Amino acid sequence: MRIVVLSDIHANYEALVSVLSDIEREFPDVSEIISLGDIVGYGPDPELCVKTVQEHGIISVAGNHELGVGRSKYRSCFNKQSIEVVDKTALMLSEESLNYLRSLPLVIQRHGALFVHGLPPRSAFQYIWELDDERVLLKFSRFTEQVAFLGHTHELGLVRAADGHVERSGLPEGTHNLDFSSRYMVNAGAVGQPRDGDPRAKYLAWDTDSHELVVRCVRYDAAETVAKMKARGLPERYARRLLP
Repeated sequence: MRIVVLSDIHANYEALVSVLSDIEREFPDVSEIISLGDIVGYGPDPELCVKTVQEHGIISVAGNHELGVGRSKYRSCFNKQSIEVVDKTALMLSEESLNYLRSLPLVIQRHGALFVHGLPPRSAFQYIWELDDERVLLKFSRFTEQVAFLGHTHELGLVRAADGHVERSGLPEGTHNLDFSSRYMVNAGAVGQPRDGDPRAKYLAWDTDSHELVVRCVRYDAAETVAKMKARGLPERYARRLLP
C-alpha cells in the first residue's frame, strides 16, 4: 500500500493544489493521504484549504495552529507575531471549519506507523531539534511503531535509532529505503511555508510494505499567494519564505 504524507499546508492554496496535482500524476495508485497538521496559519486561504482537504478525503491530525485557532487557551503558546496570525486566521474561518479543526486528533496510529504534528507520541508543539539524543531515545520508548511521521519544523529530515544510537540526517529529494531493523522519525517538511531555503512544496510517498520513501518537491507560482498575503495584512516575513 502506498500512502502520501504531507504537512504544514499553512493556508497556501496554490501550493496545496499543485501538490495534489503532482500526487495524481506521479502516484495514481495512492491509497490514502495523511496530513500532519497545520492546514491553517500564516497563509491567506485557510477556509479554502480546509475545504480542499475535506473534499479530497485527506485524514489529518491537529497541528499547533489548529489548536490555536480552535481553542483560545492555546494561544499563550505562540509568540507575539504568531498570535496575530492565529487571531486573523480564526476570523477567516467559518464556524463549520472551526468545528472540523477542533475535531482533529493529536495522533493517528495507522498502517503500522504513528502520525503526529510535533513529536511522538502526541505533542503538537514540541520540535525535534529541541531534543538531544538521550531524549530522542526516550521518545522512541514511548511508542511502539517502527516509523513515526512528523512535521512542525518545516524542514525535511530523518532521525534513525538503532542499537541505542541516534543518527540524524537530511532527507533530500528522491527515493530512500528505510531498513527493517531500525526505527525512524521522518519529518515531512512543509507544503506551504518552507523554512529550509527551498520554496518548493514538499511531501512524501511511503510504501508500507517495502518501506520505500519518496520525497517530492513541487514547483508552483507563489506570486498569487504572496499578493493575497499582502492584501490581507499578513506579516511580510511569512510571504518572503515563499519566494526564491
